[in-house]
Amino acid sequence: MPTTDSPRAAGVTAAVPPAGPVLAAGESARTVDLPGLGLMVRSGPGGRDAEPALCVHGLGGSSQNWSALMSRLAGTVAAEALDLPGFGHSPPPDDGNYSIAGHARAVVRLLDAERRGPVHLFGNSLGGAVAVKVAAARPDLVRTLTLISPAMPEVPPQLTAWPTALASVPGLPQLYMRATRGWTIEQRTAALLALCYGDPSVVDGPTRAAAMAEYERRLDLPYFWDVMIRSTRGIVNAYTLGGQHALWRQAERVLAPTLLVYGGRDRLVSVKTARRAARTFRDARLLTIPDSGHVAMMEHPDLVAQAFRDLRYEVAHRSGTPGEITDGRDVAAAGGVGSGAGAQNGPNSPTSTAATGS
Repeated sequence: MPTTDSPRAAGVTAAVPPAGPVLAAGESARTVDLPGLGLMVRSGPGGRDAEPALCVHGLGGSSQNWSALMSRLAGTVAAEALDLPGFGHSPPPDDGNYSIAGHARAVVRLLDAERRGPVHLFGNSLGGAVAVKVAAARPDLVRTLTLISPAMPEVPPQLTAWPTALASVPGLPQLYMRATRGWTIEQRTAALLALCYGDPSVVDGPTRAAAMAEYERRLDLPYFWDVMIRSTRGIVNAYTLGGQHALWRQAERVLAPTLLVYGGRDRLVSVKTARRAARTFRDARLLTIPDSGHVAMMEHPDLVAQAFRDLRYEVAHRSGTPGEITDGRDVAAAGGVGSGAGAQNGPNSPTSTAATGS
């Protein structure tokens, strides 16, 4: 497995190379080098003066998955998103550890090195499981927790999630590539969007073209399949852990106020797990978006941003330190998640439930 080119010293930050990530308006990026680990970190628009936030992407994703949400949270939080080791523009880690615990350690090391905590921690899918591990192990680093379709164990998984899980079986990814070798990059991208979005038609032409270019770039990486297979195995292995290391047991230990976001059309994480999650996390709010798929922060960024601002407003006022959060006040007044509102009007409107206790 490839390793990084040079030794790293803790806290050293290197410039992003010219062939670095594609940035949205107002974004910047940097590469943070730690011993045996290099992480590309994307900063959202709006500067770094507000409360810090960190976003963790899912399997096969990257920090770019958070651009739409970070732009909508500009002025509310100083949002950043990292590329997990081996994903996006972060090189593989020297130790080759792609377990959920390994990814969680990378997040913790980044937060410790940059002293940004406590942060508003966001996680999607694999990144959601990683965020749960971080919040359970290091409550001092997490101010609030927002989980979008987190990859928590469900037995049995829904049928549409089985092909992804089977990617962990040796030899199957190679068989898949041989079986689909005649597919164009357009076909591969369309299949990926259909898997992740509740309604792939919402992806416009330029966004689809950018997704194709990024998919093609990743397929050319010599370590692409190794990272995907090992990370998928990490999810499957985490599902089999028992005792205090089990993900649902870890969720019970999370102290941070938690926002749970699930999509009614999610083909990878069943919306049926939403109620269990709302009962398991100690201080949880549940937002269900009926027509959303697996990546609500990309498909419905306005709804997710509204729900987070409502959570932040509620938590700030509960602690007696409201600060400058007039945007959250407006959301609460409109009946968002933090206000404990029930279902909103309309067949495709989100429903929200406030749940406390376990």
